[in-house]
Amino acid sequence: MVKRTKIVATLGLVSDTKETLRAMIENGMNVARLNFSHGDHEWHGKAIKTIRELSAEMNVPIGILGDLKGPRIRTMVEAPIEIKTGEFILISDVVKAPNFQFPISNFQTISNEQISNDKKLTLDAGNIVDDIEVGHEILIEDGLMKLVVREKDGGVMLGEVIDGGTIKNRKGVNVPDSQLKISAVTEKDEQDLKFLMENEVDFIGLSFVGSGSDVEYLRGKMKEFLGREDNLPQIIVKIERKEAIKNLDDIINKTDAVMVARGDLGVEIEGTRVAVLQKEIVKKSLQHMKPVIVATQMLDSMIVNPRPTRAEISDVTNAVVDHADAVMLSGESAGGKYPVESVRTMRDIIQHTEASPFDDVTHLMKLDIDDDFKNLVKGAFDLAKNSASTAIVLASVSGFTARMMSHFRSEKPLFVATNNEKTYHQLALVWGAQPFFTQEKELSKVLEEMIAYRKSTGELKDGDKVIAIFGSANDNKEKMQLVGVKTI
Repeated sequence: MVKRTKIVATLGLVSDTKETLRAMIENGMNVARLNFSHGDHEWHGKAIKTIRELSAEMNVPIGILGDLKGPRIRTMVEAPIEIKTGEFILISDVVKAPNFQFPISNFQTISNEQISNDKKLTLDAGNIVDDIEVGHEILIEDGLMKLVVREKDGGVMLGEVIDGGTIKNRKGVNVPDSQLKISAVTEKDEQDLKFLMENEVDFIGLSFVGSGSDVEYLRGKMKEFLGREDNLPQIIVKIERKEAIKNLDDIINKTDAVMVARGDLGVEIEGTRVAVLQKEIVKKSLQHMKPVIVATQMLDSMIVNPRPTRAEISDVTNAVVDHADAVMLSGESAGGKYPVESVRTMRDIIQHTEASPFDDVTHLMKLDIDDDFKNLVKGAFDLAKNSASTAIVLASVSGFTARMMSHFRSEKPLFVATNNEKTYHQLALVWGAQPFFTQEKELSKVLEEMIAYRKSTGELKDGDKVIAIFGSANDNKEKMQLVGVKTI
């Protein structure tokens, strides 16, 4: 049974050998994620080379996602600091901290005697104090500790401890209420981006996105580094900030694809809201015809256990029922004991769910495009649905026509032929798409070549009826052609 929902798997030290990667591909991995928060360029370069070799050897499209680290805010303390609920702590940033003297006498909330010089926290982002207001929350180490800013005096904030714990050095910090003037692309990200451009990856993951302008900035950098404006890697925005939820429509409009990054999102926003927000993000992404990935902790227990919990199985099932394009493995495949088994388990959950009546699309999913092109593709979908056709066969250069057809979630197989190698690998993320690559230039011959290949694999046979569609070199809407029912 061919699964339609795709699997993104993060690579790490437990999954970087050719043998393990081959097994992961055989068991259903469609996109390999390289996390640039870890590893050096040498390691990532070897992984890219191995994936490309396996893709060619196995005749399977494997997308490569280079996930930029982004501007992570972290704690700077000389020694661990114990904080208790109801206490106060002084907070500054790496730029302002050296410029003030302790103790601070201007705070009104507490007396000077209540301030301990031993309880000082520095944030490693420059001038971040300017963006944090009184009443804003500061969350430390995935929200385990929570401070609320009660007063500000120049470059120093007075934080009240709401949830205590031990503040250690280099732990992650979230400030969900603040509109931070921090670029989503750091100097490290730019160096990593140059490396990724040189290695022709298929997707770039953008962390810390707050608005559509972050996406535009990254795309501008990509064009600058490549020296061209077409055939770029697709941008996958990671929705993980409260500010991103506020600007969700703008971000989705500007990006190529979306990731529901539930880890940081569950820190910045109440965890009890994440499941509902996930559904909203998936729905909006589908309406804008943008591939969407559901990520973080999907089979988290398989980092150490050979089988997932029932709750994790249910989690993956719900993402499939919501018609997400892909589900993602993180630590399970990057550093866990069972990387191959995690991919296989996710594949099995997907296949069981897609075979169930709960995965059926009983109504046409809303699409925020209303023009002749949409109507033409919808017509092809209706023709496939209501005819005795075996499959939809489609030739597409940029992949736009294929993504449009995928949106309608046809139960008939969607065979996509392309003569653009980047499109071939990018279609690995698109729901239901089964890509085929050829160097043939003429689209009609591209389609015939793919049909011949599908016959050789037994997926099509002589006498089958298919719905045939052509997309032009740029998938220009005026040049898209529906051939209709074709007997092969």
